[in-house]
Amino acid sequence: MKRKLFAAVLCASMVAGTLVVPTAVHAEESKGLIGVAMPTQDLQRWNQDGENMKKELEAKGYEVDLQYAGNDVATQVSQIENMIANGDQLLVIASIEGDSLGTVLAQAKENEIPVIAYDRLIMNTDAVSYYATFDNYLVGKTQGEYIVDALDLENTDGPYNIEFVTGDPGDNNVNFFFGGAMDVLQPYIDEGKLVVPSGQMTKDEVATVNWATETAQARFENILSSYYADGTNLDAVLASNDSTALGVANALAANYTGEYPVITGQDCDVANMPNIIDGKQAMSVFKDTRTLASKVVEMVDAIMTGGEAPVNDTESYDNGTGIIPSYLCEPVAVTADNYKELLIDSGYYTEDQFE
Repeated sequence: MKRKLFAAVLCASMVAGTLVVPTAVHAEESKGLIGVAMPTQDLQRWNQDGENMKKELEAKGYEVDLQYAGNDVATQVSQIENMIANGDQLLVIASIEGDSLGTVLAQAKENEIPVIAYDRLIMNTDAVSYYATFDNYLVGKTQGEYIVDALDLENTDGPYNIEFVTGDPGDNNVNFFFGGAMDVLQPYIDEGKLVVPSGQMTKDEVATVNWATETAQARFENILSSYYADGTNLDAVLASNDSTALGVANALAANYTGEYPVITGQDCDVANMPNIIDGKQAMSVFKDTRTLASKVVEMVDAIMTGGEAPVNDTESYDNGTGIIPSYLCEPVAVTADNYKELLIDSGYYTEDQFE
């Protein structure tokens, strides 16, 4: 690297309330300093991702600079700038907005610091070395296929009413979640078996800023009052993740008296699991963040020891500067029928967390 290694860097900075003080003694005892930039602590999954990665990296002998940016782009940029200045030797970044980090990552590239984009692809910069995520197209496809099976669209005529709620428009993963689902559902819409009373079907129309539950709830309350107040039945809601699904469920509880719809989700958040167990949310797509964290730690260790990170996809993810070598973990559908096996027996959760 052009820069001196972390052991020679003696500096300190205050980053989002966390004092990071590299010391020569500490550095000599570690295999290197790894910067991990997460978008927010407001969603359960990012806390799990960050802590899982930190724990595993430290177990392998690395020092970890873990930062959360409170869903504020300027804060995340500042945190990454400080990681570079502090001597972090590799960066793992879950971006808030895929297009917002080009300038700061140019600094990382200038200093020959490898960058792994975590879960969200960082767009329009050639500083990204690798990408690690779940198969996000498969997430959306799984949600769409669940709706097809739940409504028995192959064997019934319908029509069935459906609405769509997806995530933050700045999150590149939305393209894969929504794209995968719509590739499954669009033929049934074209055929007339699925009908969207609100007419809201484009990604921009159904987006939810910051994936916020309250934002999804407010939008869905408007949909219910405008298109379902006359007793029209809602049969299904494609919600791209659990925080938006929770907003839909909250809106339904306050404003809907018809037959309860099929609602999809993603992440198996603790807040949603009682709804899944009680049948208020039909399913969630489980992405075992322990698996992703372990794979990223493997990628980090390979890079830091002079090798190449393991990948299993070199075709799908173009960030605007070229294909980014990627590792994709496989998601699975969780329902009331299999949650104990997948979530409890595996040790991901304990049963009392859902009470």
